[in-house]
Amino acid sequence: MNLDAKKLLQLSGANSGMSLLTRGIEKESLRISLDGRLAKTRHPQALGSALTHKNITTDFSEAQLELITGVHASPEACLAELDRVHTYIHKNIGDEHLWPSSMPCIFPSEHESIPLGQYGSSNIGQAKTVYRRGLGHRYGRLMQTISGIHYNFSLPDELWNALGVHDQEQRTDAYFGLIRNFRRWSWLLIYLFGASPAVCRSFIQNLDHRLDPFNEGTYYLPYATSLRMGRLGYQSDAQSEMHVSYNSLDAYSKSMREGLTKTHSEYAQFQPTADGEYQQLNDSILQIENEFYGTIRPKRTARSGERPLAALNNWGVEYVEVRCIDLNPFEPQGINLEQIRFIDTFLLLCLLADSPEDSREETARMDRNQAAVVEKGREPNLALERGAKTITLSNWANELLTQCQPISELLDTAQNSKSYGQSLSKQLRKVESAQQTPSAKILASLSMLGSFSKFSLQQAEKHHEHFLNTKLSEEEAQALTTEAEESLKRQADIEANESVPFGEFLKEYIKLT
Repeated sequence: MNLDAKKLLQLSGANSGMSLLTRGIEKESLRISLDGRLAKTRHPQALGSALTHKNITTDFSEAQLELITGVHASPEACLAELDRVHTYIHKNIGDEHLWPSSMPCIFPSEHESIPLGQYGSSNIGQAKTVYRRGLGHRYGRLMQTISGIHYNFSLPDELWNALGVHDQEQRTDAYFGLIRNFRRWSWLLIYLFGASPAVCRSFIQNLDHRLDPFNEGTYYLPYATSLRMGRLGYQSDAQSEMHVSYNSLDAYSKSMREGLTKTHSEYAQFQPTADGEYQQLNDSILQIENEFYGTIRPKRTARSGERPLAALNNWGVEYVEVRCIDLNPFEPQGINLEQIRFIDTFLLLCLLADSPEDSREETARMDRNQAAVVEKGREPNLALERGAKTITLSNWANELLTQCQPISELLDTAQNSKSYGQSLSKQLRKVESAQQTPSAKILASLSMLGSFSKFSLQQAEKHHEHFLNTKLSEEEAQALTTEAEESLKRQADIEANESVPFGEFLKEYIKLT
């Protein structure tokens, strides 16, 4: 695939637009006790309502925090907000810390004791917990505690206009072109930023893990990059039956609708208990859209009462959500500016390069390439599939990074900086030397400290100390305190105004319109 020189030239005259790319970050982290075990405490009152807080919620588990930034036109502003939210959390969780790694902490042998997220007594709050109960039945509660970074990205009107894309239908088609290329090349991000080459022994008990022992407490693969993105991570046999097409919004919607409406025989067993406790939202392959696991998703902010798929069909794609980024355990925020700048550059390459339609055969190749990079991405001369031929990871990576160069130059010109070019240079060095990758550096740290748990706990303690020593301005602290208080009031108002029985609510909640 080649960078479209015409599109690049069009963007070169849109400097102001290049500085207005927007991004937002969602970051998951487990709350842990001081000995590195999953916290069993409730969501801290000081953090507000997990149901209604705009910046702080929970993901699968009550102990799995999700930090959410707003939309920002600069990487610096985005990371600064993530930093503020981290600081506020650390100052309000007492003796607990945040686990810095994507693969989880030390777990009890009884995984059913992992607490589900709780969102109060309202219908929507109950539905969120039921959805998580269903995930636990389908995939196991342990898998659901794996954490990562979700990166949301969109282009401003100025850039769309410069590219001659003037209506929403054209934008939607362009975003799907970006998505197709991203899926072809997402192995590069897994190689560059993968940070989960090892796991705690407690995570793989009773699993066919096929990992090597590092020591008695840790298992790994010598050349692994991101076990989170492989067989031990977000994988689903049921979902593997789906072929999701990204050739158009219509094709994507048809694929998703099938997953949302087709009953899966194994899931039909999870029926309500005798006392009426729902075990899942429904018995389809996907309970709701969010259950679909992919490296990237097309997204549209839904209106009140609007399903995500309906929002896409009604209004088109608004932004994309990148989902293959591991937590960086060396960074207190889990991600740094270097990563953000390269992801921006890479996503623009995906947009500007030729993007032919995908096929079942190509999807199978993508899956095999991802699996290869996940398990042995740092292996010398690793070969990947490109069409009917093979190419070494290093050669293909260098080709892609070379095509990123003129894009990074445009971004630097717009920002009056050298930061994007410097970020690109760092990625090139990782291709030249696999020892520069986060996964290699983590294994080097494990060799010194002895185990994955010791390394992660040490980083957790460092990060906690860092944020305790970080000062929030009086205005920043008050804004977050006010949001926490107001979020609790919003949840109480929702609960006080509830009038529809949960069973009736659920029928409407899962209805596709």
